[in-house]
Amino acid sequence: MTDQFDRAQQLEEQHRAAALSAHANRPIEHSTRSHCQDCGDPIPELRRQAVKGCLRCVTCQTLIERKP
Repeated sequence: MTDQFDRAQQLEEQHRAAALSAHANRPIEHSTRSHCQDCGDPIPELRRQAVKGCLRCVTCQTLIERKP
């Protein structure tokens, strides 16, 4: 016998799975750049292949992600 909390949890899991799927399948909004938009250094080819739509080099992206 399921109660309302079990049904609510199940519904939440379904919504989360749908949201994650939609996020993973969304089109890339930005094209991959050959040079970092912040410092202007070239972005290595392997990074551009691994991170579709990257706009920054590893150093600048790390600085952005570490900001509080």
